[in-house]
Amino acid sequence: MIRIARPDDAAAVHDIYTPSVLHGVETFETDLPGADAMRERIVSRLRQYPWLVWEEEGRVLAYAYASRFRERAAYDWIAETSIYVHADARRRGIARRLYGVLLDVMQLQGINQAVGVITLPGESSVAMHDAMGFTPAGVWRSCGYKLGQWWDVGVWQRQLRVPENPPRPVVPFAELRETPDWVELLRRANG
Repeated sequence: MIRIARPDDAAAVHDIYTPSVLHGVETFETDLPGADAMRERIVSRLRQYPWLVWEEEGRVLAYAYASRFRERAAYDWIAETSIYVHADARRRGIARRLYGVLLDVMQLQGINQAVGVITLPGESSVAMHDAMGFTPAGVWRSCGYKLGQWWDVGVWQRQLRVPENPPRPVVPFAELRETPDWVELLRRANG
């Protein structure tokens, strides 16, 4: 089942994230944030952007969220996306389904572009983004140092909507989640 993340998901989300912090390069975070910090991330991000989880039998197996791409107001219509899947739940199509719903929500909000940032070579992430309709937009060379080496980072982007001129303000997720459009989207995703 796909649903909105809750503050009490913080420990499960942190457990999914931990291997990427300690042993992987999916994130350049190098110190574990802790469940309390993860709880605050969930709560604060949900004001403006979606944070979704995949739950089975009461267990959170994956999460995906959008976040601000850059601070300047001109970037309001573009958002960065992230997804993490528990090792036990990979290769089951969960990532594509959850990511697809995340992109649909962003489109409902009025966000025009989604950006995925992938530590290279990142074969599985690249394949998923390609399958989800993202296209390569550039590479930042040797921009992150982790696990004893420098890493390149690729940027993938996907247009979600044709930009309006002038654009309407993006609907904060805290408002969107109270609308019939969100309820219908979630019903279809879990149907």
